[in-house]
Amino acid sequence: MVKLKVWPMLAAATVLVAAIELSTGIHIAHAEDRFILMASTTSTQNSGLFDHLLPRFTAKTGIQVRVVAVGTGQALKIGQRGDADLLLVHDPVSEMMFVRDGYGIDRRDVMYNDFVLIGPSNDPAGATKAKNINAAFRNIAKSGASFVSRGDKSGTHNAEQRIWIDVGINAVKHSGGWYREVGAGMGATLNTTSVMGAYTLTDRATWLSFGNKGELRIVHQGDEQLFNPYGVMLISPKRFPHVKSAAARVFMNWLTSDEGQGAIAEFRIDGQQVFFPNTK
Repeated sequence: MVKLKVWPMLAAATVLVAAIELSTGIHIAHAEDRFILMASTTSTQNSGLFDHLLPRFTAKTGIQVRVVAVGTGQALKIGQRGDADLLLVHDPVSEMMFVRDGYGIDRRDVMYNDFVLIGPSNDPAGATKAKNINAAFRNIAKSGASFVSRGDKSGTHNAEQRIWIDVGINAVKHSGGWYREVGAGMGATLNTTSVMGAYTLTDRATWLSFGNKGELRIVHQGDEQLFNPYGVMLISPKRFPHVKSAAARVFMNWLTSDEGQGAIAEFRIDGQQVFFPNTK
């Protein structure tokens, strides 16, 4: 008799949950969906953006988002192993290849910021006077001034490499000389740059949140080539049936909704907006 009384209540509750989800578009977290794992970039984590976004999402849905913050290249490798539920990274070329190769699905634009060239205040390479970022990189190579590269296949490293290719300079050939590869994240790269009084390329959000600037400053910014878009995508449930694709899609939908995009726009570092909504 007890079972006969409880079953209709459970059935009614299930119908109610389904009705809420259907009418609002917001998934109510079930026990197995209480958390998802997202591999993302150090810039989004270290800037404090996720501390701003994720509590809002969890309060609304009950789904926690656990973040593994690494370079884009490493995040993509995590995705290729099926060791995350979704990715938020910033290298569109690599992202498209990731989807093309069947590891990810439903890539969407989320936001953008920009890269900036950092260098010592006395600017021995004359990067400040360069007419564009290509000229600034040429000046650095020509002067032999030290340049510190992440060297880690991250989105920032890939962007830097594209500039060297554009100017026809094989910077890696000079590794150990004026060109230094640290194989580390952006924070460690900036610390090395500060100690050496060198140049490096970084995203603006990480630069603004970096606390050891010393004599470093922005020596070049604003070029179209320095545009830095971020994309989000799900790990393919067809390839990796164990991923929590339903809960991950809830987060992706929220992030690209008016509410999520508004939350991105509200985030500030020292009063400056550093990420700009980009979902079309």
